[in-house]
Amino acid sequence: MAVDAVVVGAGVIGLATGRALARQGLQPVVIEAGAQIGQETSARHSGVIHAGIYYRKGSRKAALCVEGKGLLYEFLARHRVPHARPGKLIVAARADEVEALARIEATAQAAGVQDLERLDRSALRAIEPAVQGQAALLSPSTGIVDAHQYLLALQGSLERRGGSVVCNTPLLSARQRTGGGFELMLGGAEPATISTPLLVNAGGLRAREVLAMVLGDQHAHLPAQHFAVGHYYSYSAPSPFARLVYPVPAPGGLGVHATLDLAGRTTFGPDVRWQVAPDYRFDDSRRVAFAQAIEAYFPDLDRSRLQPGYTGVRPKVVGPDEGDGDFQILGQEHHGVQHLVSLHGIESPGLTASLAIARVVAEMLRR
Repeated sequence: MAVDAVVVGAGVIGLATGRALARQGLQPVVIEAGAQIGQETSARHSGVIHAGIYYRKGSRKAALCVEGKGLLYEFLARHRVPHARPGKLIVAARADEVEALARIEATAQAAGVQDLERLDRSALRAIEPAVQGQAALLSPSTGIVDAHQYLLALQGSLERRGGSVVCNTPLLSARQRTGGGFELMLGGAEPATISTPLLVNAGGLRAREVLAMVLGDQHAHLPAQHFAVGHYYSYSAPSPFARLVYPVPAPGGLGVHATLDLAGRTTFGPDVRWQVAPDYRFDDSRRVAFAQAIEAYFPDLDRSRLQPGYTGVRPKVVGPDEGDGDFQILGQEHHGVQHLVSLHGIESPGLTASLAIARVVAEMLRR
């Protein structure tokens, strides 16, 4: 069976890309190994719509987060997906962190984020009495979204344009066809072999594995792959905050921060723990260090109210102490294969940037 295009992975990036291809008049098929869409990275995060504050000028993260934020808010409003804009604080808990806020603000402005507001200690206390800090940056355009409803809206938009999503369908093998295109062997209840001229690898935690299938022995083109697990604790008390509260970023992530859901409940996390392979088990032995990180900006934390929540695993292209990785959207110039786009290291702010990433992928394949 031949299809117009295949997207591997029905997370937020795969669904957004399938939708972008369908908007070009194609009838793409998005295949997903899991029983449902968006069960891994796309479901296990803070649900934050990022403003684009932390990412260096010229990086894909900076450009696509700022562009994607606007596209996402427009999409959510048009499709009536539940979301809100409570805003976000980045807090310098100690005097020696105040200088870091100035660097963050400069980075954000260089990337095109112009709405940040500096707050001194008294201004911070006036709007968030529970937060302790020497100073803060206020980001009014940071928001939250019901990620599951967003995934469903992407799937619905894709299917209305003639595309399809097939779950319980793992990719067993992929090879380049003589003369161009790809032949894919699919597993599941009804194994099948299909051919397609266009292939997108949005495999998330397994993106490197998928690319290895296509490249065969050409492994020199495989990007690095690392995994970082983050733990999230729920807080079984009325939220002490009206906004999201972040510390100054920590190596490998944005620090243990406080986020709100659309019902006003507070979740703290994530931390960063490097793994050899994805593992979703919750390690509650980290509770004390977790609580200490929170108490730096929320000293009235009731530790007994911290309840183990969930974990999320982030696919990274850099390892510990290797700096900040960027989104990798790899086309023929990188891996040498025509009509293949392979995505790697799509971690935060991937959800915010999803529609912008999808636009880039669709344009690469159209060219």
